[in-house]
Parts: sequence; structure tokens; C-alpha cells
Amino acid sequence: MAGSRLETVGSIFSRTRDLIRAGVLKEKPLWFDIYNAFPPLREPVFRRPRLRYGKAKAPIQDIFYHEDRIRAKFYATYGSGQKAFDLFNPNFKSTCQRFVEKYIELQKLGEADEEKLFVDTGKALLAEGVILRRVGEARTVSILLLKLLLELVACLSEFKGRLDFLSPRRKLVFLNFRSNTVRLNILELGGNGCFWEQASCQ
Repeated sequence: MAGSRLETVGSIFSRTRDLIRAGVLKEKPLWFDIYNAFPPLREPVFRRPRLRYGKAKAPIQDIFYHEDRIRAKFYATYGSGQKAFDLFNPNFKSTCQRFVEKYIELQKLGEADEEKLFVDTGKALLAEGVILRRVGEARTVSILLLKLLLELVACLSEFKGRLDFLSPRRKLVFLNFRSNTVRLNILELGGNGCFWEQASCQ
């Protein structure tokens, strides 16, 4: 429709009316008669905004709190965690909020170094029973546990020959994990005493 390309000229009603008069539109739109019967008080035409002279208004600054920097560093270091926020509990405090409060508390004691203060806050929360895991640390721990489990399976298959000769009475197996060594303690309890064997593998 060639006549409707100038959106800034006239209103949508006047442009549609002209298209109907020129024969471009064969049928009137549903809203045309309603608009004609009840025209708006102010015709919706394009008006260029007036240029305002004088002192320019300063842009509105974003609201920024001192705690936001601590929160940003916390989430960058430890992530958001897997625990969901309990919005039904009005007294609920997230781990991040507890970290921020402890950080400010230690900061008021006179500590100035931000890095040391950040580490000390993590240690203080750890003393209170809050365990913080760094981003990517959980995946590393899972890989280490998987590797340790594979080594344990290899060790158990190696010790299978030693376990077979024990009677099917009560057997207590203790596993000690120290550094890279898997230690297997086998204890068999019986009526004639007890049998003890200790073996280890790297």
C-alpha cells in the first residue's frame, strides 16, 4: 500500500480513509466505523518532541551498595550453591547474606586488606559449620572420588585371592584412605579367636 508508508503524515484513520476513497482498500476495517462514530478527543498523529533548552538533566545513577561488591566477589568465587532460598521463612538468611554480615563484622574490627578479609570471613563461617565450595571444586572432588573408587576396585580384585580363604563367618573390612594409599584391614571373628590381616596398595 503506497499511501500507508508515511506513518508520520496524518493518523491511521485519515490514511485508511484515503485508501478507501482511492479504491486501494475494498473493504473497511472492523474498527473504521467505530472510530468514525467515537473519535478520540486528541487525534493520534505523530508529533516531534520539542527541543528543551536550558540546563541538561543529569542521568539517573544506578543504586549501588557497598555490600554489592562483596556479593559479586562471593558469587564469582563460590557460585550460587545448590541450596534454594526458603522464601516462606521470613528469618531465612542465604549463605551469601551470612558471608556479607560476617565480612562487615570483621571489617569493623579494623582489618583493611580486602583479600585477607575475604579469606578470614570464609574461615570464620567454616568455624560456624558453613562449608563453602569454590566454583569448579565440586567437579574436581567428584573426579578424585571416581579415581579413588576405581583404584579401590582394582585393589579389591587384587585382594580377592586373600579374601576367598576366609570362612563365611563375620568379616569386618576397614578401609583407610591416607594420601594415595588404600589400606585394607580384614578382621575375621570366630569361636577359636580372631584372624587379622592388613594389606595395602598404591
